[in-house]
Amino acid sequence: MRVSEEMVAGGEEPLGKKGDVSDVEDSRHSEVIVAETARVVDHVAERKLCRKFDIRILPFLAVMYLFNALDKGNLGNAQTDGLSNDLHFKDGQYNQIVSIFFVPYVLFAPPFAMLGKRYGPARALPVMMFTFGGMTLLAAAAQDFGGIFALRWFLGMAESAFFPLVIYYLTTFYRRGELARRLAVFYAASNIANAFSGLLAFGVFQIKSSLFAWRYLFIIEGSASVLFSIVAFLYLPQSAATAKFLNEKEKALAFHRIQVDSSSVVSEKFNLKDSLKIFTYPVTYAFLAIEICLGVPLQAVALFLPQIVQRLGYSTVKTNLYTVAPNITGAVMLLVLAFCSDFTRLRFPFIVLGFAFTFIGFIIYAAINDVNAQIQVAYFATFMMCWGTSAPSVMLSTWYNNNVAHEGRRVLLTSVGVPLANLMGLVSSNIFQAKDAPKYAPALITTAVFGATGALIAALLGTYMVFDNKRRNRRSGTKIDARDVPTQRLRDGPSVEEFRWFL
Repeated sequence: MRVSEEMVAGGEEPLGKKGDVSDVEDSRHSEVIVAETARVVDHVAERKLCRKFDIRILPFLAVMYLFNALDKGNLGNAQTDGLSNDLHFKDGQYNQIVSIFFVPYVLFAPPFAMLGKRYGPARALPVMMFTFGGMTLLAAAAQDFGGIFALRWFLGMAESAFFPLVIYYLTTFYRRGELARRLAVFYAASNIANAFSGLLAFGVFQIKSSLFAWRYLFIIEGSASVLFSIVAFLYLPQSAATAKFLNEKEKALAFHRIQVDSSSVVSEKFNLKDSLKIFTYPVTYAFLAIEICLGVPLQAVALFLPQIVQRLGYSTVKTNLYTVAPNITGAVMLLVLAFCSDFTRLRFPFIVLGFAFTFIGFIIYAAINDVNAQIQVAYFATFMMCWGTSAPSVMLSTWYNNNVAHEGRRVLLTSVGVPLANLMGLVSSNIFQAKDAPKYAPALITTAVFGATGALIAALLGTYMVFDNKRRNRRSGTKIDARDVPTQRLRDGPSVEEFRWFL
């Protein structure tokens, strides 16, 4: 994008002379102007711009992710309707089908995310959506274990880089302090999808036909994904610079906002060697460790909530219906914590709180021996499970994206971290063994331990960042925080003297 000579906002400093993004990076004069104007843009114009993004882009992405979550998680609903029996699975084969999804999901996420960065998320995301919708449609025609197994492999490939690219795409429109609540609205679609999946399964399983009812579930959800992906391909803008719903002044303001508070260089070309430097920072491995701890409870709820609720003794149809309320309240809790996080400009305390919900929910459910005598408590525990799995995922992705100004490093870290959390579905899918049904005590306790460990690591990392910021302030003799330094000057991360952690 070329920066306009128009004023960024009424009567204030101009952005500078026209030039390519690379010119902005190399020009000391532009750097000074960006620093001077970091806090003087027209906030009314900013709010109007954000509202345009919220109305024109965010709902589209939320619907896309809703279909993504439906196509990923409908296997659990199909299983409650007899998928394993209808396709004559042997012992352990259902767990294999659940597990195989995560292998390509992790292996292909980084290269697909790099390709998505190269060709633009606005084009890559609809293509991925069309592909995973097609795989879901084909699952309706599967006749045996081998067919479902192969389709789950290709489904994992198609969905691998979807969430990382959505996060990266959003960072090109929103400032760091605006990201958590927008990402939460987007991610809440996953909880709504899980709730809607239960409702849809409740309705679809009423169908009387020569076809198994679970086949209709795949047909309906797969068709919706394919059709919506075509609309998304035609609609989503490549960037703010090409958004038809923005005028030239709004495009200049959008560029300026991201330059001073998101990316060191806006729309920077992907350079693998430079991007790999993200793995030279020790905090990267702390973030990835938290992703691992997050993944087990996240996937346990996403994949096995119907089986967990089934312990309460409801019929197949009611079991799917009773998964709706926990998922809805999970979405509400996610939004509450995300808005609080953006308001306070703090991430790690809310991540710790989410993990605490996870730990408590799974421990309560595991401690109950007679669900008939304590059915209300047991059902309430499923609510806490859903509260605690969504919020840390959003907040964690936002946390490390807030602390990485380099676009290439940001997309690479996200494309490793998010799939790593999903890889833990291999753990979840293998600890929920049929022989432990209906209580699944070993699985519940294991999941609770991962939740407690995640809370501990997040608390320690956050505490380190607090003390490191204070150390940097003492050394510079100036008290500043993350919002005081334009991200243009933070391309090299913690090695820069001005760097401050976004907590």
